[in-house]
Formats: sequence, C-alpha cells, structure tokens
Amino acid sequence: MTIIATWEMSYDGVKAAREVIRKGASCEDALEALINYIELNEDFHNVGHSGWPNEDGVVELDAAMINGDNLEYGAVAGLRNIKTPISVARLLVGSEYNNFLVGEGAYRFAMEHGFKHENLLTKPARDRWLERVMKEDYGVKGHDTVGTVISMNGRVVAATSTSGLFMKKMGRVGDSPLVGPGLYADSDVGGATATGVGEDIIKGTLSFKIVELMRLGVDVKEACHKAVKGLHDTMIKKGETPREFSVVALDKDGNWGAASNRDEFPFVILEDDEVKFMISKDWGRSFEERVSAFEK
Repeated sequence: MTIIATWEMSYDGVKAAREVIRKGASCEDALEALINYIELNEDFHNVGHSGWPNEDGVVELDAAMINGDNLEYGAVAGLRNIKTPISVARLLVGSEYNNFLVGEGAYRFAMEHGFKHENLLTKPARDRWLERVMKEDYGVKGHDTVGTVISMNGRVVAATSTSGLFMKKMGRVGDSPLVGPGLYADSDVGGATATGVGEDIIKGTLSFKIVELMRLGVDVKEACHKAVKGLHDTMIKKGETPREFSVVALDKDGNWGAASNRDEFPFVILEDDEVKFMISKDWGRSFEERVSAFEK
C-alpha cells in the first residue's frame, strides 16, 4: 500500500489515512480522512475551512474523487459554507448522472445529505483579504491544492480539495475538480493529481497525460517528468509564460513519482507504513528526504 500527497501540509493527513487503514478502511475512506484533516485545520488557508476567499471575500471550495476501478467520479465546485467538500464529492462517485455539481446545486445536495451550513471565512483569512482590498490589490495568488493518490489491494483512487486562487473572480474554477487535468486514476495503470495554477494545468490535461504515459510503459517517475517538462516547454514554444505546476503519481504497484517546474516541490509519501516528507527537484529527476516541520 502506498499513498502520495502534495505539499508538506499533507503530512499529518497522511498519518490520519494510515490510522484508518490500520482499522480496515477502504481507499476512499483513507483519502477522505487525509483530506478532511486538512480541510478542518484552520492553520491551512488553501483548503476547506479557513480557505482563502475570492475577491468578494467569499470562500468557494472545489473537490473531486475518482475510483480507478471503473472511472466513476464525483466533483463539486464553487461550494460555499461546507467545511469538507471532499466528503460531498465522494457521495457523488457512482451516481448514474449528476456527478459534478457546482455552486447552489452543490450546496443544496450537501444540505440534503446532512452537512451543516457553517462559516468558512476565519479571522486570519478575512484580515488578509481586507488588507488586500485596502491596498486595492486584486492580483490572484496561492494555489496549494491538496491532491492525493492511493494504491492498495489492486485498486487506485485519487482525490483533490482546494479553495483555489486567493482573490479569484467569483465562480472561478481551476483544474482541481476536473477529471483529466486535476486528477485521474485507472486501477489497471495508476493515478496522478496536480497542483499549481489551474489555468495552465488544464492546457496540458496533466494528470491524464501522466497515466497515459504509464499505460504506454513509461516508468512513473519518467512519466511525471515528461508530462511537466513537456507542458512547460510547449507553452514556451507557443509564446506563453508558464506559471507553477506540480504533480504526484503512483503506478498500480505503488511505485511513486513527482515533478514540478518549481525549483523544489514538497510532497508526502506513505510507503511500507512509514510517512516521509520529500522534495522533488530538477523536474522530477532527483528527490531528497527531509524532516517535516510537523514531525513529532
């Protein structure tokens, strides 16, 4: 069994996933526990409760999950007043129709299924928003999606959750809830998920690209490298300036890879029951294990 997740903020979430797996949880249970831990932690401002708001000071959340056994998925976007959007998205996995709900429709679905209406805008997030408004600084910043993939017992499942870009336009949706760019999984091959500027990730259908490279026999690390470097170079050739994007992936056997056009990209891996904090460098060509700030 292997789990991989984006960013150092996933460290304790991966531990939470390990604990529920020890109790016999499914792949979906594990990823939901991992992401819920981050969504409910007010210290993380890019996901769930306390997420960064849009330019109007409203927190809108996106999340998705895909079952690699049958490619069934569930997704929500622009969801307000629900702290754990991944739990709402999971309920949509396996639906015959209506797999992707947005805005008021996603909120209504959540309320019909027992979720609570709660304020998501915490004081630290509101204060930072007010600071930007006072300066009339409406430039978008921040893109730390939690994306995760699990390979266990012959199954591969992927999931994502984010509050999206800080100071985004009302209703803006990036790659995170989109099957193909933001996440993809096929239990016969592997899975991947992306984080970064969604507008660029979507251009390369990045997560699907990695899985398709693996389907063709490319090693998972090389697939991550090829996908990220390829999109970056393609954008430059077309006269565009690439912004940051990064990926993590697993093949069906639990081998892992990660790559980024950042100098360093942090991620977390659970392998052989051990949680490790890792750094990807050089477009996913080299990796360094480090001590996490969350290590106890």
